[in-house]
Amino acid sequence: MPETNFHPLAAKFYRNTDAQFWLLQLVGWFGLSLISFFSLTVWYDQQTELSYVAHTLVQSALGIVVSWPLRSLSHAVWDVPFWRRFSLIFLGLFICSGLWALLRIWTFMLMTGEQGLWPDFGGWLFGSILIFVSWTAFYHGIKYYQLLQSEHATLLSFAADNKEQQLKRSKAETFAHEAQLKMLRYQLNPHFLFNTLNAISSLVRDKDGTKANSMIVQLSNFLRYSLDNDPVRRVTLKEEMEALKLYLDIERTRFGDRLRVDFDIDPKAEIVRIPSLILQPLAENAIKYAIAPVEEGGTISVKARLFNDYVDIELNDTGPGMLSYHYKSASAGVGLRNTIDRLHGFYGDSYTFKIDGKHAHGCKVFMRLPLEKKESIFEDLGSEVEQH
Repeated sequence: MPETNFHPLAAKFYRNTDAQFWLLQLVGWFGLSLISFFSLTVWYDQQTELSYVAHTLVQSALGIVVSWPLRSLSHAVWDVPFWRRFSLIFLGLFICSGLWALLRIWTFMLMTGEQGLWPDFGGWLFGSILIFVSWTAFYHGIKYYQLLQSEHATLLSFAADNKEQQLKRSKAETFAHEAQLKMLRYQLNPHFLFNTLNAISSLVRDKDGTKANSMIVQLSNFLRYSLDNDPVRRVTLKEEMEALKLYLDIERTRFGDRLRVDFDIDPKAEIVRIPSLILQPLAENAIKYAIAPVEEGGTISVKARLFNDYVDIELNDTGPGMLSYHYKSASAGVGLRNTIDRLHGFYGDSYTFKIDGKHAHGCKVFMRLPLEKKESIFEDLGSEVEQH
């Protein structure tokens, strides 16, 4: 039986099929006594005769006893083929009907003193069969209802267990996914820190204390920003540009006028949310391959535009290009591999990442990232327009 929200006693009764059976037996058979009393005894103006009234109660008590074996018979043949079960139950029903008809006539003649009723046995038997057919139909109806409720409760329990297991798996996958993203983001810190400390060390060896001190301060600001941001949380493109400027300030201290920077960011795209520090390793690669090897240095330009449900971000440099380089190859640097892994972790296969370095006039890195929440973006844009 399914669980209920009833009072404990009521719930206990609801689960006890034996108690339900006997309650329905008493209510059903003695309800029949009332029907017999008003339809027969009162109708034939015999309501003053105590014996006639008592007989209606006696025949109901006999009905309780005679119908009891039908329950055991129904249990015994419940799992047999339908027609065999139907035949056995009908045979038991007919036997019980005949026995109850015999007992009713006998007790009626015994209690009222009337005689000569045996020729009317057929009429009494027909009434008995009708009542026991109703009893059997009612009994099987309840059993099928209970079976349906039990199966429904089982399905609900299975669905709840399945949902709980899915929730647990989903939480485990989420934790694993977040751990992977955090690992990838934190992988950048020692990588970037190592390169920057090498640059500071070079400045110290060159006895350029002013630049070294400036770079240490700028490094401190950048690391503070890096550590203050949750690796799993996305930041706005505006915040990402500010972080990129912090990093490029460090490199400007190192390269001076050899490093030129140009930002072309669509104001509408500034509120788009992207993974934090996703551009820093790309800029670091540009400095390593496009600025450092060239005596006159070069320019790093960053462009961002909204495109339907995506934001397009380009990072270009004016270096010699990357003629034989492929970012998916085993030779790919830590920063680029890390960027690809992080983009895949955040967006699955719904992003685009391309490197075009086959021309001698520079290299272009292109990313197309899906918007996190299109509705909130346009709401924010609308509110900004109203404020202006």
